[in-house]
Amino acid sequence: MIRVRESELEKNNKESSSEPPSIMKFNSWLLILSVFLFFWLRDYYDRSQKIVEVPYSEFQKMLADKKVANLKISSKYIKGHFVQTRSDKKTEFVTVRVDPNLAQALAISQVQFSNEVESTFLTEIFSWLVPIFVFWMIWLYLGKKFAEKSGISGGLLSIGKSQAKLYVEKDVKISFADVAGVDEAKEELKEVVDFLKNPGEYSRLGARMPRGILLVGPPGTGKTMLAKAVAGEAKVPFYSISGSEFVEMFVGVGAARVRDLFHEARQKAPCIVFIDELDSLGRARGTGYLGGHDEKEQTLNQLLAELDGFDTKSGVILLAATNRPEILDPALLRAGRFDRQVLIDKPDKVGREAILRVHIKKVKYDENMKLEHIASLTPGFTGADIANLVNEAALTATRRKSAIVNEEDFTMAIERIVAGLEKKNRIFNPKEKKIIAYHEMGHALVALSLPGTDKVHKISIISRGIGSLGYTIQRPTEDRYLMTKTELVNKMAVLLGGRTAEALIFNEISTGASDDLAKVTNIAEAIVTKYGMSAALGEMVFEVQPGPLQQLAFPDANYRSHSQQTAFAIDQEIKKIIDEASTIARDILTLKKRLLEKGAELLLEKETLNEETLLSLMETFKIAS
Repeated sequence: MIRVRESELEKNNKESSSEPPSIMKFNSWLLILSVFLFFWLRDYYDRSQKIVEVPYSEFQKMLADKKVANLKISSKYIKGHFVQTRSDKKTEFVTVRVDPNLAQALAISQVQFSNEVESTFLTEIFSWLVPIFVFWMIWLYLGKKFAEKSGISGGLLSIGKSQAKLYVEKDVKISFADVAGVDEAKEELKEVVDFLKNPGEYSRLGARMPRGILLVGPPGTGKTMLAKAVAGEAKVPFYSISGSEFVEMFVGVGAARVRDLFHEARQKAPCIVFIDELDSLGRARGTGYLGGHDEKEQTLNQLLAELDGFDTKSGVILLAATNRPEILDPALLRAGRFDRQVLIDKPDKVGREAILRVHIKKVKYDENMKLEHIASLTPGFTGADIANLVNEAALTATRRKSAIVNEEDFTMAIERIVAGLEKKNRIFNPKEKKIIAYHEMGHALVALSLPGTDKVHKISIISRGIGSLGYTIQRPTEDRYLMTKTELVNKMAVLLGGRTAEALIFNEISTGASDDLAKVTNIAEAIVTKYGMSAALGEMVFEVQPGPLQQLAFPDANYRSHSQQTAFAIDQEIKKIIDEASTIARDILTLKKRLLEKGAELLLEKETLNEETLLSLMETFKIAS
């Protein structure tokens, strides 16, 4: 059942428009029924003019006088014809039978008598209708309960109907101005808006719009919001439905819903049909155990058929979104279907700042705050993450009874999102606290000493989250898309700085570096097997990123098969690179051991050190040396 929310203008237009097909069909059936009733009543009237009801005693007399013929006897009635036509021109008669013994006795007394049959019409009607009504109510009740548990709106009778929600101009209040950080995607979709507004301009040279446009990107990057912005800009009806709503436990329901959706869309053209989470509907066929009888495959087949069956000149634009394009069926992505893919990636620093400016309008904030500084602290954040960041900062300011949200609130919100909730009730013994302080100070000093590493924004020995005993936050100065081998090794050295500091000061190591070691191993393995940066193994790749079909057929095959000697050489080269990074960290911390000790003492005292304090501390030791 399509739930429509319409403006008053559309309602008035509908009232003045022609009747819908359903009303026209009803009028046709009403006309046929009227004609049938007319002929039936006319026949009934004609027969009533020829038949007369006579008492049973009179029938006996006529029978004795041989004035009746062609008798038809039933259990209650006797029908027949008069031998001679009566003065009232009646030719047929009917009488109600009486018990023979009683009729004989009454005939002797020469009394006029007749039988009366009690009407059982209402009784018979109720004997049929009441059970039907009871069973119908039970069916409706059970169907409603089943539909509620199955999530089917409208009951079982609407199970094959599309669940798409229809929005019109008044409801779609989102425009391209509300979507930031995806300028390239907006430029692509502006063409769709222009086509919906001026279709004749695009058909002037014989061009046509793509039948389907697929929005691809990680979760939270704004794919759904961008699709709604297209409808808001074009001011056309906007059908929105999730791919999972097509799939039910009954075979054939999904295909019926696809047909119903496209049928409704053609009637509302020009319009936009948006299918969110397309991967739940368009997963590649042939990967399940049920083969072609699988409900999802039948639904996908119907979607492919509908994509081939409608013409873009009708004004129906199909948008879809997914964050798992690698599992989609190749037939969906071929030319003529979803033949245009728009990538909506995580925003860069400029994009994050633009998104931040959109969401920060909803809160009261310090206008002197540097938004570009906050944007630089959020590498890898999506639009949804930044919206959550603004909300967390507002909550932080509310907890401290502040009138406005300032930069410190955003910094605390970032720490809470990245590192987790602060564990104020977790108390360390003095030895553990000292180890954590040297560990975090080791990270910071190596990062501050190596070129090309991200700046250290803050270090703390306050526990956060589930496994974080302390943390070091680094702030990248710019967005990076390429890294050299030296920069990767330096990044590993920063990660190893914590354990190296422990070994240097306490002559033993703890379990606190487990997460650091996992990251270091992954980077070293990528250097050797993925990036081909090993001098010993040469420019060879031993880890293959599978394509869509390879991943479907062999989901665990993410590496190239090689010999045992090659595997041994890979392990040796990984260990060599890790040892190189560890040596770099050890040399830096050995050279700056006094600075390490002083910084750890200061961290134990204050528990948290910011970037300015760290730089001032390093400058002091540089002057002293």
